[in-house]
Amino acid sequence: MIGLSTLFRTTLLALTLLSSSLVVAAAESATVAVKDIRLGVTAERTRLVLDLGAKVDFDIFLLDRPRRVVVDLPSLAWPTDQPTVDGLVQKIRFGQFTADKSRLVIDAKGPVRVVKSFLLPPSSGLPHRLVIDLVKTGNKEFADQVAKDRAAKRSAKKAAPAPTPFTPKPRKQANSKPVIVLDAGHGGVDPGALGRKAREKSVTLNFTRELAKQLRKTGKYKVYLTRNRDIYIPLRQRVNIARKHNADLFISIHADAIKRKNVRGMSIYTLSETASDKEAAALAKKENQSDIIAGIDFADQPPEVANILIDLAQRETKNLSVKFANLVVDNARGKTRLLDRTHRFAGFRVLKAPDVPSVLIELGFLTNRSDEKQLLSTAWRRKVAGALVNSVNGFFDASRLAALR
Repeated sequence: MIGLSTLFRTTLLALTLLSSSLVVAAAESATVAVKDIRLGVTAERTRLVLDLGAKVDFDIFLLDRPRRVVVDLPSLAWPTDQPTVDGLVQKIRFGQFTADKSRLVIDAKGPVRVVKSFLLPPSSGLPHRLVIDLVKTGNKEFADQVAKDRAAKRSAKKAAPAPTPFTPKPRKQANSKPVIVLDAGHGGVDPGALGRKAREKSVTLNFTRELAKQLRKTGKYKVYLTRNRDIYIPLRQRVNIARKHNADLFISIHADAIKRKNVRGMSIYTLSETASDKEAAALAKKENQSDIIAGIDFADQPPEVANILIDLAQRETKNLSVKFANLVVDNARGKTRLLDRTHRFAGFRVLKAPDVPSVLIELGFLTNRSDEKQLLSTAWRRKVAGALVNSVNGFFDASRLAALR
Protein backbone atom coordinates (compact mmCIF):
# COMPACT_ATOMS: atom_id res chain seq x y z
CA MET A 1 0.00 0.00 0.00
CA ILE A 2 1.34 3.43 -0.95
CA GLY A 3 2.09 5.68 2.04
CA LEU A 4 0.67 9.20 2.23
CA SER A 5 4.13 10.80 2.05
CA THR A 6 4.99 8.80 -1.10
CA LEU A 7 1.64 9.69 -2.64
CA PHE A 8 2.19 13.35 -1.76
CA ARG A 9 5.66 13.38 -3.32
CA THR A 10 4.37 11.62 -6.47
CA THR A 11 1.48 14.08 -6.80
CA LEU A 12 3.79 17.05 -6.25
CA LEU A 13 6.20 15.76 -8.91
CA ALA A 14 3.36 15.26 -11.39
CA LEU A 15 2.06 18.78 -10.74
CA THR A 16 5.57 20.20 -11.19
CA LEU A 17 6.02 18.41 -14.51
CA LEU A 18 2.58 19.54 -15.66
CA SER A 19 3.38 23.11 -14.65
CA SER A 20 6.68 23.00 -16.55
CA SER A 21 4.92 21.63 -19.64
CA LEU A 22 2.35 24.40 -19.47
CA VAL A 23 5.08 27.04 -19.14
CA VAL A 24 6.91 25.64 -22.17
CA ALA A 25 3.69 25.42 -24.16
CA ALA A 26 2.80 28.98 -23.19
CA ALA A 27 6.24 30.19 -24.22
CA GLU A 28 5.94 28.46 -27.60
CA SER A 29 2.45 29.78 -28.21
CA ALA A 30 3.64 33.28 -27.23
CA THR A 31 5.48 33.62 -30.56
CA VAL A 32 3.88 36.52 -32.41
CA ALA A 33 2.30 35.58 -35.74
CA VAL A 34 2.67 37.55 -38.95
CA LYS A 35 -0.87 37.30 -40.26
CA ASP A 36 -0.29 38.93 -43.64
CA ILE A 37 2.34 40.72 -45.72
CA ARG A 38 1.17 43.04 -48.47
CA LEU A 39 2.37 45.85 -50.69
CA GLY A 40 0.60 49.05 -51.72
CA VAL A 41 1.99 50.99 -54.66
CA THR A 42 1.41 54.60 -55.71
CA ALA A 43 3.29 56.88 -58.08
CA GLU A 44 5.21 58.33 -55.13
CA ARG A 45 5.97 55.33 -52.93
CA THR A 46 5.78 51.61 -52.22
CA ARG A 47 4.27 50.73 -48.84
CA LEU A 48 4.97 47.39 -47.13
CA VAL A 49 2.55 46.36 -44.38
CA LEU A 50 2.93 43.45 -41.93
CA ASP A 51 -0.19 42.45 -39.99
CA LEU A 52 1.01 41.26 -36.57
CA GLY A 53 -0.51 39.42 -33.63
CA ALA A 54 1.10 41.84 -31.16
CA LYS A 55 3.34 44.90 -30.89
CA VAL A 56 7.01 44.16 -31.71
CA ASP A 57 10.33 46.00 -31.81
CA PHE A 58 12.06 46.33 -35.16
CA ASP A 59 15.29 47.62 -36.67
CA ILE A 60 15.74 48.68 -40.31
CA PHE A 61 18.97 49.16 -42.25
CA LEU A 62 20.14 49.22 -45.86
CA LEU A 63 22.75 47.03 -47.58
CA ASP A 64 24.36 47.28 -51.00
CA ARG A 65 25.68 44.79 -53.59
CA PRO A 66 22.82 44.02 -54.14
CA ARG A 67 20.56 46.78 -52.83
CA ARG A 68 18.52 45.47 -49.92
CA VAL A 69 16.29 46.79 -47.14
CA VAL A 70 16.70 44.56 -44.08
CA VAL A 71 14.23 44.46 -41.19
CA ASP A 72 15.27 42.66 -37.99
CA LEU A 73 12.46 41.53 -35.69
CA PRO A 74 12.00 39.17 -32.73
CA SER A 75 11.18 35.53 -33.45
CA LEU A 76 7.93 35.44 -35.42
CA ALA A 77 5.63 32.82 -36.92
CA TRP A 78 5.70 33.64 -40.64
CA PRO A 79 3.07 32.83 -43.27
CA THR A 80 3.81 30.06 -45.75
CA ASP A 81 2.68 32.02 -48.83
CA GLN A 82 4.97 34.47 -50.59
CA PRO A 83 3.52 37.99 -51.02
CA THR A 84 3.03 39.43 -54.49
CA VAL A 85 5.77 41.95 -55.27
CA ASP A 86 5.31 45.24 -57.09
CA GLY A 87 6.52 48.82 -57.24
CA LEU A 88 10.07 49.32 -55.96
CA VAL A 89 10.27 45.78 -54.58
CA GLN A 90 11.85 42.99 -56.62
CA LYS A 91 11.70 40.18 -54.05
CA ILE A 92 10.82 39.55 -50.39
CA ARG A 93 12.22 36.84 -48.12
CA PHE A 94 11.57 36.18 -44.45
CA GLY A 95 12.21 33.63 -41.72
CA GLN A 96 14.23 32.80 -38.62
CA PHE A 97 17.71 34.36 -38.68
CA THR A 98 19.19 33.56 -35.27
CA ALA A 99 17.89 31.76 -32.17
CA ASP A 100 15.98 34.86 -31.03
CA LYS A 101 15.73 36.99 -34.17
CA SER A 102 13.67 36.93 -37.38
CA ARG A 103 14.64 38.80 -40.52
CA LEU A 104 12.78 40.20 -43.50
CA VAL A 105 14.89 41.05 -46.56
CA ILE A 106 13.56 43.25 -49.36
CA ASP A 107 15.45 43.23 -52.66
CA ALA A 108 14.97 46.67 -54.22
CA LYS A 109 14.76 47.30 -57.96
CA GLY A 110 16.99 50.36 -57.55
CA PRO A 111 18.27 52.78 -54.91
CA VAL A 112 15.53 53.41 -52.33
CA ARG A 113 15.04 55.38 -49.14
CA VAL A 114 12.93 54.47 -46.11
CA VAL A 115 10.90 57.65 -45.57
CA LYS A 116 8.65 56.24 -42.86
CA SER A 117 8.56 53.17 -40.60
CA PHE A 118 6.09 52.91 -37.75
CA LEU A 119 3.74 50.63 -35.82
CA LEU A 120 -0.02 51.13 -35.86
CA PRO A 121 -2.14 49.85 -32.95
CA PRO A 122 -5.23 47.72 -33.62
CA SER A 123 -8.20 49.70 -34.91
CA SER A 124 -11.36 49.17 -36.96
CA GLY A 125 -10.96 45.40 -36.81
CA LEU A 126 -7.35 45.53 -38.05
CA PRO A 127 -4.47 44.05 -35.97
CA HIS A 128 -1.13 45.63 -35.08
CA ARG A 129 0.59 46.75 -38.28
CA LEU A 130 4.21 47.47 -39.14
CA VAL A 131 4.33 50.00 -41.98
CA ILE A 132 7.44 50.72 -44.08
CA ASP A 133 7.34 53.34 -46.84
CA LEU A 134 9.95 53.25 -49.61
CA VAL A 135 10.64 55.93 -52.21
CA LYS A 136 13.13 56.23 -55.05
CA THR A 137 16.43 57.94 -54.34
CA GLY A 138 19.78 58.50 -56.03
CA ASN A 139 22.81 56.21 -55.99
CA LYS A 140 24.82 58.60 -53.82
CA GLU A 141 22.03 59.06 -51.29
CA PHE A 142 21.58 55.28 -51.06
CA ALA A 143 25.33 54.70 -50.60
CA ASP A 144 25.49 57.42 -47.93
CA GLN A 145 22.64 55.78 -45.98
CA VAL A 146 24.30 52.35 -46.23
CA ALA A 147 27.48 53.88 -44.79
CA LYS A 148 25.55 55.54 -41.95
CA ASP A 149 23.71 52.30 -41.08
CA ARG A 150 26.98 50.37 -41.19
CA ALA A 151 28.70 52.87 -38.89
CA ALA A 152 25.81 52.80 -36.43
CA LYS A 153 25.92 49.00 -36.23
CA ARG A 154 29.69 48.95 -35.78
CA SER A 155 29.56 51.47 -32.95
CA ALA A 156 26.85 49.40 -31.24
CA LYS A 157 29.03 46.30 -31.33
CA LYS A 158 31.82 45.55 -28.92
CA ALA A 159 35.29 45.30 -30.40
CA ALA A 160 35.57 41.90 -32.06
CA PRO A 161 38.48 39.67 -31.03
CA ALA A 162 41.29 39.15 -33.51
CA PRO A 163 40.81 36.15 -35.83
CA THR A 164 42.28 32.93 -34.44
CA PRO A 165 45.17 31.72 -36.61
CA PHE A 166 44.64 28.39 -38.34
CA THR A 167 45.88 25.36 -36.42
CA PRO A 168 45.56 21.77 -37.65
CA LYS A 169 43.03 19.53 -35.91
CA PRO A 170 44.30 17.71 -32.82
CA ARG A 171 45.19 14.07 -33.41
CA LYS A 172 42.44 11.70 -32.28
CA GLN A 173 42.79 8.55 -30.23
CA ALA A 174 42.94 5.39 -32.33
CA ASN A 175 39.73 3.94 -30.85
CA SER A 176 37.61 7.12 -30.99
CA LYS A 177 34.47 7.19 -33.11
CA PRO A 178 34.67 9.20 -36.35
CA VAL A 179 32.78 12.50 -36.18
CA ILE A 180 30.38 13.38 -39.00
CA VAL A 181 28.79 16.82 -39.39
CA LEU A 182 25.67 16.97 -41.58
CA ASP A 183 24.64 20.29 -43.05
CA ALA A 184 21.06 20.89 -44.19
CA GLY A 185 21.44 23.63 -46.80
CA HIS A 186 19.65 26.98 -46.55
CA GLY A 187 17.01 27.58 -43.83
CA GLY A 188 15.12 30.38 -42.10
CA VAL A 189 15.16 33.56 -44.14
CA ASP A 190 16.83 31.70 -47.04
CA PRO A 191 14.37 29.17 -48.57
CA GLY A 192 16.76 27.94 -51.26
CA ALA A 193 15.36 26.50 -54.48
CA LEU A 194 11.59 26.35 -54.91
CA GLY A 195 9.52 23.61 -56.56
CA ARG A 196 5.80 23.41 -57.20
CA LYS A 197 5.19 22.06 -53.68
CA ALA A 198 8.57 21.87 -51.96
CA ARG A 199 11.11 24.30 -50.57
CA GLU A 200 14.75 23.31 -50.58
CA LYS A 201 15.27 24.26 -46.93
CA SER A 202 12.59 21.75 -45.84
CA VAL A 203 13.73 18.98 -48.21
CA THR A 204 17.32 19.23 -46.98
CA LEU A 205 16.36 19.27 -43.31
CA ASN A 206 14.10 16.22 -43.63
CA PHE A 207 16.77 14.26 -45.51
CA THR A 208 19.53 15.28 -43.09
CA ARG A 209 17.47 14.12 -40.11
CA GLU A 210 16.90 10.74 -41.78
CA LEU A 211 20.60 10.37 -42.61
CA ALA A 212 21.58 11.32 -39.05
CA LYS A 213 19.15 8.75 -37.65
CA GLN A 214 20.57 5.95 -39.80
CA LEU A 215 24.19 6.88 -39.07
CA ARG A 216 23.55 6.97 -35.31
CA LYS A 217 21.78 3.63 -35.50
CA THR A 218 25.03 1.97 -36.63
CA GLY A 219 26.65 2.94 -33.33
CA LYS A 220 29.88 3.66 -35.20
CA TYR A 221 29.82 7.46 -35.40
CA LYS A 222 29.27 10.69 -33.53
CA VAL A 223 26.87 12.75 -35.64
CA TYR A 224 26.18 16.49 -35.40
CA LEU A 225 23.88 18.75 -37.44
CA THR A 226 24.64 22.35 -38.35
CA ARG A 227 20.91 23.00 -37.94
CA ASN A 228 18.03 20.86 -36.72
CA ARG A 229 15.24 23.39 -37.31
CA ASP A 230 14.18 26.10 -39.73
CA ILE A 231 16.88 28.67 -38.98
CA TYR A 232 19.51 30.40 -41.08
CA ILE A 233 23.18 29.53 -40.52
CA PRO A 234 25.81 31.66 -42.34
CA LEU A 235 28.12 29.70 -44.67
CA ARG A 236 31.25 30.52 -42.68
CA GLN A 237 29.57 29.36 -39.47
CA ARG A 238 28.66 26.00 -41.07
CA VAL A 239 32.34 25.44 -41.81
CA ASN A 240 33.28 26.53 -38.28
CA ILE A 241 30.79 24.06 -36.77
CA ALA A 242 32.56 21.22 -38.58
CA ARG A 243 35.97 22.35 -37.30
CA LYS A 244 34.62 22.97 -33.78
CA HIS A 245 33.49 19.33 -33.56
CA ASN A 246 36.83 18.14 -34.99
CA ALA A 247 34.86 16.51 -37.82
CA ASP A 248 36.26 13.68 -39.91
CA LEU A 249 33.65 14.21 -42.63
CA PHE A 250 31.31 17.07 -43.60
CA ILE A 251 28.29 16.41 -45.82
CA SER A 252 26.23 19.37 -47.05
CA ILE A 253 22.79 18.44 -48.40
CA HIS A 254 21.04 20.49 -51.10
CA ALA A 255 18.43 20.29 -53.88
CA ASP A 256 18.78 22.16 -57.15
CA ALA A 257 16.55 24.13 -59.52
CA ILE A 258 17.11 24.82 -63.21
CA LYS A 259 15.18 26.34 -66.12
CA ARG A 260 15.34 23.08 -68.11
CA LYS A 261 12.63 21.11 -66.31
CA ASN A 262 13.55 17.82 -67.98
CA VAL A 263 16.93 17.74 -66.16
CA ARG A 264 16.94 15.43 -63.15
CA GLY A 265 19.18 13.29 -60.96
CA MET A 266 21.50 13.39 -57.96
CA SER A 267 25.02 14.85 -58.16
CA ILE A 268 27.93 15.36 -55.77
CA TYR A 269 30.47 18.17 -55.65
CA THR A 270 33.94 18.54 -54.17
CA LEU A 271 35.98 21.70 -53.80
CA SER A 272 38.03 23.26 -56.55
CA GLU A 273 38.62 26.89 -57.44
CA THR A 274 38.40 25.79 -61.10
CA ALA A 275 34.92 24.48 -61.85
CA SER A 276 34.49 21.24 -63.80
CA ASP A 277 32.03 22.95 -66.17
CA LYS A 278 29.88 26.05 -66.59
CA GLU A 279 26.91 24.41 -64.84
CA ALA A 280 29.02 23.62 -61.76
CA ALA A 281 30.36 27.19 -61.71
CA ALA A 282 26.85 28.62 -61.93
CA LEU A 283 25.61 26.35 -59.15
CA ALA A 284 28.49 27.31 -56.85
CA LYS A 285 27.85 30.99 -57.53
CA LYS A 286 24.18 30.53 -56.65
CA GLU A 287 24.86 28.55 -53.45
CA ASN A 288 27.54 31.02 -52.37
CA GLN A 289 24.92 33.79 -52.47
CA SER A 290 23.05 32.37 -49.46
CA ASP A 291 24.60 34.97 -47.15
CA ILE A 292 23.52 37.75 -49.52
CA ILE A 293 19.97 36.35 -49.56
CA ALA A 294 19.91 36.34 -45.76
CA GLY A 295 21.04 39.96 -45.53
CA ILE A 296 24.60 39.38 -44.35
CA ASP A 297 26.80 42.49 -44.57
CA PHE A 298 30.02 41.37 -46.24
CA ALA A 299 31.77 44.59 -45.26
CA ASP A 300 31.80 43.31 -41.68
CA GLN A 301 33.00 39.80 -42.56
CA PRO A 302 36.62 38.87 -41.76
CA PRO A 303 38.75 38.11 -44.82
CA GLU A 304 39.59 34.54 -45.80
CA VAL A 305 42.87 33.49 -44.19
CA ALA A 306 45.42 31.92 -46.52
CA ASN A 307 48.78 30.51 -45.43
CA ILE A 308 51.03 27.53 -46.01
CA LEU A 309 49.41 25.46 -43.23
CA ILE A 310 45.99 25.78 -44.85
CA ASP A 311 47.39 24.91 -48.28
CA LEU A 312 49.12 21.78 -47.02
CA ALA A 313 46.07 20.61 -45.05
CA GLN A 314 43.72 21.29 -47.94
CA ARG A 315 45.65 19.16 -50.44
CA GLU A 316 45.11 15.99 -48.41
CA THR A 317 41.54 17.03 -47.57
CA LYS A 318 40.64 17.38 -51.25
CA ASN A 319 41.99 13.90 -52.01
CA LEU A 320 39.90 12.36 -49.22
CA SER A 321 36.82 14.31 -50.35
CA VAL A 322 37.18 12.88 -53.86
CA LYS A 323 37.49 9.34 -52.46
CA PHE A 324 34.26 9.74 -50.53
CA ALA A 325 32.48 11.29 -53.53
CA ASN A 326 33.42 8.27 -55.66
CA LEU A 327 31.97 5.94 -53.03
CA VAL A 328 28.72 7.92 -52.99
CA VAL A 329 28.38 7.62 -56.77
CA ASP A 330 29.00 3.85 -56.62
CA ASN A 331 26.53 3.24 -53.78
CA ALA A 332 23.79 5.56 -55.09
CA ARG A 333 23.77 3.98 -58.54
CA GLY A 334 20.61 1.88 -58.81
CA LYS A 335 19.06 3.57 -55.74
CA THR A 336 18.17 6.85 -57.44
CA ARG A 337 18.56 8.64 -60.76
CA LEU A 338 22.06 10.15 -61.18
CA LEU A 339 22.92 13.27 -63.14
CA ASP A 340 25.32 12.79 -66.06
CA ARG A 341 28.93 13.29 -64.89
CA THR A 342 27.69 12.77 -61.35
CA HIS A 343 30.88 13.86 -59.58
CA ARG A 344 31.65 17.51 -60.28
CA PHE A 345 33.69 20.21 -58.59
CA ALA A 346 33.53 23.99 -58.03
CA GLY A 347 34.38 26.68 -55.47
CA PHE A 348 31.65 26.20 -52.86
CA ARG A 349 32.31 28.32 -49.76
CA VAL A 350 30.68 25.73 -47.51
CA LEU A 351 33.31 23.13 -48.50
CA LYS A 352 36.30 25.26 -47.49
CA ALA A 353 37.23 23.74 -44.13
CA PRO A 354 40.94 23.17 -44.81
CA ASP A 355 41.24 19.98 -42.75
CA VAL A 356 37.78 18.35 -43.01
CA PRO A 357 36.94 16.14 -46.02
CA SER A 358 33.80 17.80 -47.39
CA VAL A 359 31.22 17.16 -50.09
CA LEU A 360 28.06 18.89 -51.26
CA ILE A 361 25.28 16.58 -52.45
CA GLU A 362 22.49 17.85 -54.71
CA LEU A 363 19.74 15.30 -54.11
CA GLY A 364 17.85 16.20 -57.27
CA PHE A 365 15.97 19.00 -59.03
CA LEU A 366 12.90 20.60 -57.48
CA THR A 367 12.06 21.92 -60.95
CA ASN A 368 11.62 18.36 -62.27
CA ARG A 369 8.28 16.78 -61.32
CA SER A 370 9.69 13.26 -60.93
CA ASP A 371 12.60 14.44 -58.79
CA GLU A 372 10.37 16.65 -56.65
CA LYS A 373 8.02 13.72 -56.02
CA GLN A 374 10.99 11.61 -54.88
CA LEU A 375 12.40 14.38 -52.70
CA LEU A 376 9.09 14.51 -50.82
CA SER A 377 8.92 10.70 -50.43
CA THR A 378 9.77 9.14 -47.04
CA ALA A 379 10.60 5.79 -48.68
CA TRP A 380 12.99 7.46 -51.13
CA ARG A 381 14.71 9.37 -48.32
CA ARG A 382 15.30 6.15 -46.39
CA LYS A 383 16.68 4.32 -49.43
CA VAL A 384 19.09 7.08 -50.50
CA ALA A 385 20.16 7.82 -46.92
CA GLY A 386 20.99 4.11 -46.64
CA ALA A 387 23.22 4.41 -49.72
CA LEU A 388 25.06 7.30 -48.08
CA VAL A 389 25.49 5.28 -44.87
CA ASN A 390 27.11 2.52 -46.93
CA SER A 391 29.41 5.13 -48.47
CA VAL A 392 30.38 6.46 -45.02
CA ASN A 393 31.08 2.91 -43.82
CA GLY A 394 33.28 2.22 -46.83
CA PHE A 395 35.13 5.52 -46.41
CA PHE A 396 36.07 4.92 -42.78
CA ASP A 397 36.75 1.20 -43.28
CA ALA A 398 39.28 2.16 -45.98
CA SER A 399 40.77 4.81 -43.70
CA ARG A 400 41.25 2.25 -40.90
CA LEU A 401 42.94 -0.18 -43.28
CA ALA A 402 45.24 2.58 -44.54
CA ALA A 403 46.18 3.48 -40.97
CA LEU A 404 47.16 -0.15 -40.23
CA ARG A 405 49.55 -0.39 -43.20
